[in-house]
Amino acid sequence: MSPKATLLPSLILFFLLSFLIPSSFAADELTVYEALEEYDFPVGILPKDVVSYELDTSTGKFSVYLNSTCRFTIDSYKLKYKSTITGIVTTGKISSLSGIEVRVLFLWLSIVSVTRDDDELELSVGIASANFPVSNFDESPTCGCGFDCVNGKRMIKNLVSALLGQSLAF
Repeated sequence: MSPKATLLPSLILFFLLSFLIPSSFAADELTVYEALEEYDFPVGILPKDVVSYELDTSTGKFSVYLNSTCRFTIDSYKLKYKSTITGIVTTGKISSLSGIEVRVLFLWLSIVSVTRDDDELELSVGIASANFPVSNFDESPTCGCGFDCVNGKRMIKNLVSALLGQSLAF
């Protein structure tokens, strides 16, 4: 067989494999929520509106990207996620966190670390911290309306109920 006759099938095989192999590896890539769970964190520490992320598993450095700034209220906490969130993640600890803020009284304070201790998460703003049950973060909130959403918009029923101070049946 001539060298040209064996070269052509080899080239075709090489090009086919070069296109097929990367696509099969992409199917194994974790979502940002699955990656959080790999580090023992619940999915609800990030909103539903994440569009992409980068994670260097050797250093734990990560960047999470949203379409835009994300704001919502959960219970009495007003939260703001910037369009880029960065930090360093290890199992049970996120440090050097930037891009997430909580409103305390009239001030916006940056959450700088999140630590998991058994069934509790400690969120730290540097000078103070607060502990919450991990179960509070089982579900991801939606930008704009938190957990009070219908099709991504704040439920009018909850707003009217809060204004009137009573529960309404619709």
